[in-house]
Amino acid sequence: MPAEAATWHYFVAAAIFALLGAIGHVCRAVFNLLPDRITDRPLLDLPLSSGYNLPDLLFGTEYDDNGYYRLDSLKNFRISVMLSTAGGLLVMLFSPGASGAVAWMIDSGLSALWNLFLYRLHETGLF
Repeated sequence: MPAEAATWHYFVAAAIFALLGAIGHVCRAVFNLLPDRITDRPLLDLPLSSGYNLPDLLFGTEYDDNGYYRLDSLKNFRISVMLSTAGGLLVMLFSPGASGAVAWMIDSGLSALWNLFLYRLHETGLF
């Protein structure tokens, strides 16, 4: 396992974290059975609701009229992607083993994809 990650590892990791944030946004909106907002008062929803928390209050997450997280809100999408990307990169920067582990996973994934490409190319019989 490498001791540290190169700069390009951070760019690839940022793209992966952004993709995970987008997936998290869709999952939160689609698979939410109960509404996040129960009342019209945000401070009362914090202790009562299990889906509404302090980052939702601070960043101004948007909800529909029934209290559900809005899938079609670009603001919600941006908040989810930015928090996921910033959180992942901060963990990589301040945790000594995390950046090396992420770099190893990226390198292993790229190596596996390249080997799969070469195998498929060989199986076609062209080369």
